[in-house]
Amino acid sequence: MTEPAAPSRRRFLTYLIAAPTLTLATTTQNPQQATAAVADIVDLGDILTLVGAPTAHMLVLTVGDDGTATFRLPREEVGQGLTTAVAMLVAEELDMPLGQVRVQLEDARPELIFSQFTGSSNSIRSLYDPVRHTAAAARSRLVRAAARRWGLAEGALRTRDGAVHAPDGRSAPYASLAAAAAAHDLGELTATPKPESAHTLVGTPASRIDARAMVTGKQQYTLDLDIPGAKPCMVRRPPTVGGTVKAVRNEAAVRAMPGVLGTFVIPTGVAVVAETFGQALNAKNALDVSWGPGTVDGLSDDDIRARLRDAAAPLVELPPLTGHLDAEFDFAFVSHAPMETNSAVADVRPDRATVWSGLKAPIVAQRTIAEELGLPVDKVTVHVVQAGGSFGRRLFFDAALEAAQVSKAAGRPVRLMWSRVDDMRHGRMRPATHHRLRATYALGKVLTFEHRVAAVETDFRHGLGEALTAAAAKLPGSIGNETFAQTLFHTTVKSPYRFGLTTQHLTEVPLRMPTASWRSVYSANTRGAEEIVVDELAARLGQDPVAFRRAFLKSPAQRAVLDKAASEGDWGRPMPAGHAQGIGFHEEYKSRTACLAEIDATDPRRPRVVKAVIVADVGRAVNPRGLEAQLLGGLTDAISTTLRAGLHLDKGLPLEGSYSQFHYARQRDVPPDVRVFVMPPTGEPGGAGELGVPAAVGAIANAYARATGTRPRRFPVNFDVDFTPFPR
Repeated sequence: MTEPAAPSRRRFLTYLIAAPTLTLATTTQNPQQATAAVADIVDLGDILTLVGAPTAHMLVLTVGDDGTATFRLPREEVGQGLTTAVAMLVAEELDMPLGQVRVQLEDARPELIFSQFTGSSNSIRSLYDPVRHTAAAARSRLVRAAARRWGLAEGALRTRDGAVHAPDGRSAPYASLAAAAAAHDLGELTATPKPESAHTLVGTPASRIDARAMVTGKQQYTLDLDIPGAKPCMVRRPPTVGGTVKAVRNEAAVRAMPGVLGTFVIPTGVAVVAETFGQALNAKNALDVSWGPGTVDGLSDDDIRARLRDAAAPLVELPPLTGHLDAEFDFAFVSHAPMETNSAVADVRPDRATVWSGLKAPIVAQRTIAEELGLPVDKVTVHVVQAGGSFGRRLFFDAALEAAQVSKAAGRPVRLMWSRVDDMRHGRMRPATHHRLRATYALGKVLTFEHRVAAVETDFRHGLGEALTAAAAKLPGSIGNETFAQTLFHTTVKSPYRFGLTTQHLTEVPLRMPTASWRSVYSANTRGAEEIVVDELAARLGQDPVAFRRAFLKSPAQRAVLDKAASEGDWGRPMPAGHAQGIGFHEEYKSRTACLAEIDATDPRRPRVVKAVIVADVGRAVNPRGLEAQLLGGLTDAISTTLRAGLHLDKGLPLEGSYSQFHYARQRDVPPDVRVFVMPPTGEPGGAGELGVPAAVGAIANAYARATGTRPRRFPVNFDVDFTPFPR
C-alpha cells in the first residue's frame, strides 16, 4: 500500500498469503516508530508494546467465500472477553455484523517474538492499532475488487453490512468478492483505519461472542477436545511442594487395577494412565510412594511471616519531633483457583509431538517441551485452547509439559487433568508479602511516603513469552528472576499522590515455591496497603478521606474519576451502626479507577460488602460491557482476598484443597448493588484486566476499619482453619 495522505501512527504493507479466500497479513515499515516510542514509556505495558512492535504486525485475517471474517488471535482467551473485543475491532473496520466475525486462537508461532504473550493488561493496548490496520487493509482490497468489477472509482463506493455498495444501488457481498480481492494484480492500495469519531460498534456495549456456547456447554475447553486415542491421565503428587519420587512400592498391584493402562514416574510425581478418569483417580490414590523432600519442608505461615519481616528494608530514620504514621501489613498466599484446573492433551510420537492446552506463553511452552522430548522446535505443534480462567496461572504450562512427558513414556496420546486438590495445593499461587510503610507530615502536608515490600519470590521464568527472556529469567542471582521482579514492580507500582519524596522498594525472599503472577501482581497488595494508610493519614490530619485524596491527586483526570465515584456513591451519607463506606483509588497501565464500597460488619466475623460503585477511565473502552465484567471480577477478587480467601502453608504444603476450604467469595458474598461507570473515551485504550483489584482492596479494608473501629493489618481479616484438611 502507499502511505496515507495523512500520516498515521503506523504504515503498513499488505501481502497475499492464499487464494481463493482473501487472507492478509501486515508488516510495519516505519523505522521512526521505535525511536519515538522510547520517550513514551510510562509503565510495563509500554515496554511490552515497544518490544513487540517489530512482530505485532504479523497478524492473519481471512475473508472467506462464505462471507465470514476469521482473525487468528496471537493471545489467549481465558474468560476476559478478549476475543469479543478483537472481533469488534475487525467488524468495525470491515463494516460487517459482529456475528460474521470469527476469532481463532493462534498456535504457537516462534516468529512472533514478544507478540504471543498474554499478560500485564497489554493485549488490547498492543493489538488496537495492528488489528484495525489489518482489517482496513482487507476492506481496501474488497473495495478495489468491487471497483474493478463495476468499472467505478473506489472513492464512490461504500462498505456496509458486510458488502460493498455502489451509488446506483448495486451491492456485492464480501463473499462474492473474496476470490477477486485475493488477486495478485490489484496494484498499490491505501488503507487507513476509521477515525474513532466514525466508530459505530467499538465503544458500545456488546455481549460476548462466546456467551451462548459457554452457557449451553458447547464451548470446548482442553478436556472437551476429541483427540483420537487420548486416554485419561492423573498424577499422584508429593505430600509437600517440590517433593520428588524415591520409589513406588506397589507398582505392579496398581497396574493390575481395573482400567489401568500404565504408571509412569515423571519429575513431579507418578502418573497413571487409565481408560477413565475415575479409574485413573482410584489408581493414583492407591499408589504407595516413597517421597523425597520438598523445597520448603518444615516451613509454615509463621516462619514465612518472620522471614519476610526480617527481609523488609528498613525505613529512613526520623528527624526529631517529626509527625509520622507507621503501619505494617501481612498478606497471605492466595491460589489462582481458576474454574478449569490444569489440563492438557498430548500426542508424542518418535519424530513429532502435538500438544493442546490453555497457554498464555505458548512459544516458551513449545520450546521447553521440544527440549524435554529431544525434538526440534518445528516438530512440536502447540495448539492454544480457550481456558476457563487464569488470573496469571496459565503463564506457566505445567500440565502441558507433564502431558508430553507421560505421552512419550506411555507411547500413546494422553489427556491429563489435575484434581482440584492438586490444583489448590501444588498449583501456583500469589506469594505472601509483608509491607512496612511510613508517612511524615507537617502543616497538613505529606512530606515523605516510604513503602518497603518483602515478598516471597514470584516466578518469572516465562520471561516475556519467548525463549531469550525466559532463559535470562533462569540465570542465577540478581541478573535472573530478580531483574524481572524489580522491573515489573517499578513499572507497575506507582503512587498517584503528590506525597513529597515517595519511595517504594521491593525485596524478594528466594523460597522455592510454585508462585506466579496473580491478578494485579504486586499492585493488589502494595497499592491496597497504601490506600489504607492514605485513609489513616486523612484521619490523623483531620480531613475527609475523599477530600484528602482529591487534594493530593496529580491530575484532573484522576480527580474526575474520584469525584464521580463519591458523587454516584453518595459519599458521607449517614450509615447505621456497624455499617460504613470506604474509598480507594488506583492508577496503572494508563488507566485509573476509584471504588467506593459499603460494608455491613455488624458481625465482624462475617462482614459483607453490600454496595459498590466503581468508576474507570481507560482512555478508550473497546467494549464497555467487557470492561464492566473485568471490574466486577476485580471487585470479587478484592472482596475474597481482603475478607476471607487465602492459603495456609503448613509444614511445606497449603492446607486448602477445594473451594469449600479456600474461601473465595460466593454469590452470597458479593454485593447485590454494584454500579460501574465508564468515563468518556480519550485517546487510545489503556489496560483494564488488572485495574480493578487494588482500589477495591483499599475501599473494602477502609470500610471495614470505619465500621468496626479496628484497623486491619493482616489479610484476609478472617482467616481461620475452619475445615478438616484433605490427607497429604
